[in-house]
Amino acid sequence: MAVIPQVEDTHHRLAFLDGGAVLNLPLFYLEGVVLFPEATLPLRVVQPNFISAVERALVQVDNPYIVGVVRAYRGSDSDNRQLMFATVGTTAEIRQYRRLEDGSLNVVTRGQQRFHLKHRWIDVEGMPYGEVQIIQEDTPLRTPKDAFGKLAPLNNLRSHRLSRVLPSNSSSLGYGHSDNDSEANWDDSFESALSSAGMRTHQSALDSCYGYDVMDESTSSDDDKFMSRTEMRSTRSHLSESKGPLYSDTGINADNTTLEIGNSSDLAKKGEVSKRCWKNTDLNHFHRVPRAFWPHWVYRMYDSYCLAERAADMWKQIVGAPCMDGLVRKPDLLSFYIASKIPVSEETRQELLEIDGISYRLRREIGLLESFDLVRCKTCKNVIAQRSDMLVMSTEGPLGAYVNSYGYVHEIMTLQKANGLALLGRATVEYSWFPGYAWTIAECASCEIQMGWLYTATKKKLKPQSFWGIRSSQVADDTRVTL
Repeated sequence: MAVIPQVEDTHHRLAFLDGGAVLNLPLFYLEGVVLFPEATLPLRVVQPNFISAVERALVQVDNPYIVGVVRAYRGSDSDNRQLMFATVGTTAEIRQYRRLEDGSLNVVTRGQQRFHLKHRWIDVEGMPYGEVQIIQEDTPLRTPKDAFGKLAPLNNLRSHRLSRVLPSNSSSLGYGHSDNDSEANWDDSFESALSSAGMRTHQSALDSCYGYDVMDESTSSDDDKFMSRTEMRSTRSHLSESKGPLYSDTGINADNTTLEIGNSSDLAKKGEVSKRCWKNTDLNHFHRVPRAFWPHWVYRMYDSYCLAERAADMWKQIVGAPCMDGLVRKPDLLSFYIASKIPVSEETRQELLEIDGISYRLRREIGLLESFDLVRCKTCKNVIAQRSDMLVMSTEGPLGAYVNSYGYVHEIMTLQKANGLALLGRATVEYSWFPGYAWTIAECASCEIQMGWLYTATKKKLKPQSFWGIRSSQVADDTRVTL
């Protein structure tokens, strides 16, 4: 991340605002930039109206040192390139600032909280303002604990399942009577209270508790299939142990019990044997089966902490990041961290900012990390580089925000090599974002749009000797996947 020189610390840290709070803030709309909570954004403020906005933020009584940042972009219609604004942005706290001799300001801000942009306007002094509503973020939860705690009593599940397994003439064979009616009969009040949708969900619960093997694994990822098979084997083993007397007497395979009993052509001959088996079966063994609507591996697919571990592992493999245990323990912060660093187009990054829900954001990021392979020119789709060409040149990772002397902010990804680019002009070290490196403008050799810069070392001992900085705003958005 570019560090702007000649700035002073404001020594001010604002407490987070309550979700749903509505407030008016000075507004910064930036092309090619998507700010996330906890991300650093340097600014060189040169336009008088934005200078006034910073000055207003520094002295305002309500919400001091806070401005709103939203992404600005041009319409896709070639005949109408009107400037448009995203409806979701991020509050930014001014951490450092310094006024220069020419009247411009060097400012360092840090993202705080997401907001919905409800209304924007230009005040009488020409300053851009916006009415924003702070988004209430969800809390990362371990979903299985929640799910397990909201189920019906297990005796209801057990009784209902047994009524499906027993033969149709079970009463005549002596199965329909129990010493404890509350254990043998279905609780009508529980069942009657369910809606049709609830009954279908409850039925699925019963099936998942006793028959994981009927699930269609073709819709699961490889990891999920592995967990599914593991839990299937574990459950079958558990049930086999608990139903030992039943199958040891009849010789019927545990997995085919229901089929054999329901389709037997000679129930009368087997009646006495089946009666003895059921009579000798301790129904309390069924308490050992899972008490969830779905197997545990299904819940792990939306468990924020499990997803955080998976996303962190993928991120470390791609960019060689150091230990991320601290962020894994805070899935919400990890989701914003990866979203602010992942080298994809600004449209996709805006999409990540707008996702409500930690688990959904992490799942989208995992999908992007799995599918991201090529870096293409946004205009002509020419292949510029591969994922393996990414290079970390700062503590912020392979993508960061940098501001030039004219106040324009660029989000660039750093690559160790690139293809299909042509250089313009001579190399210069003036205003270089990377000390010790000179920069040269690089454009796409096919469509001649500016893609970024080539950085070359000014000293032989400096490593690497060269690398590329590619503007994320010029990267094609061809990594879309569905949840």
